[in-house]
Amino acid sequence: MDATAIAAELAALNENGGLAPPFARRDPPLVPACAAAVARRLHERRLAAGWRPRGRKIGFTNRTLWPRYGVFEPIWGFVYDRTLIEAAQNRAVVPLAGLAQPRIEPEIAFGLKRAPAAADPHSLLAAIDWVAHAVEIVQCHHPGWAVALADAIADNGLHGRLVLGSPVPAHALGDLAASLPAASVELRRDEALVERGRGENVLGSPLAALGWLVEALARDPHAPPLAAGDVVSTGTLTDAHPVAAGERWRTRFDGIALPGLEVAFA
Repeated sequence: MDATAIAAELAALNENGGLAPPFARRDPPLVPACAAAVARRLHERRLAAGWRPRGRKIGFTNRTLWPRYGVFEPIWGFVYDRTLIEAAQNRAVVPLAGLAQPRIEPEIAFGLKRAPAAADPHSLLAAIDWVAHAVEIVQCHHPGWAVALADAIADNGLHGRLVLGSPVPAHALGDLAASLPAASVELRRDEALVERGRGENVLGSPLAALGWLVEALARDPHAPPLAAGDVVSTGTLTDAHPVAAGERWRTRFDGIALPGLEVAFA
């Protein structure tokens, strides 16, 4: 399949929130090795249109979800100035216009003061400036969320929006290597409890997810490395749940001193 043509189709779908048959089921099918080229073309189109990268999102780090989606390895995508929402006082309104079949994912994000020198915990912790709670809104441009690994890679890791809570200095959070896997989050829609999740769901720890990203970028000669100032969201602690306009979702953490988020969808 032609990477430039698929990127153009994805760009149009991202503009209007449209749906189309999965690329991985077309003839010929899109395969993961070619999907990376599509993602690069999509990224290049966005850069040419004035989008500015602000960091990365990591997807499919929650191994409990792999059988459900048929994706059995993590992926990554770019977070841009046009997709990042900084939540004032940990509250945000997120317009859903232009997003396809949006779902909410509570995550832990890192702000980097420098690129990690390696993927070991010591190097990763030394590179983290702050930690924040984040909510990613993922999307899928294929009906019924019928997505294969190649589709997810091509469409920038299914990234829609990233709502970023108040950053907390890493040094103020104590032993992150111990607290991140044990941290738990409560996800509510209005007042109803939807799900609870734990940091260990994310490849054993959000820190391990960051290490995976460092190694994945090092293997990819086309991928820019991480840099000082980058935001990295490490993947969902729970399942991804559908959201709709008019809903209000809230999160609350235990086991780590991160404030929760309140997100209203418009």
